[in-house]
Amino acid sequence: MEPRKAMAYVLLLCALLLTSREMVRVEARLCKVPSGGYRGVCVSDTNCAQVCMSEGFSGGDCKGLRRRCMCYKQC
Repeated sequence: MEPRKAMAYVLLLCALLLTSREMVRVEARLCKVPSGGYRGVCVSDTNCAQVCMSEGFSGGDCKGLRRRCMCYKQC
């Protein structure tokens, strides 16, 4: 192999290694708990999130067939 081609392959390999390291991210796990303060069928994600934040969680969503307000925070 010519020295220029070898150097090009080494540089390409280094670039791939650097980009692959940046693409690996560790995501924090979310713990979900039913809201204790939300009453009735959950229709609005915004209202659910506000109730959950008032309970000390970082947010909330309406989930499931029964449309329950589920609060979440990082575990």
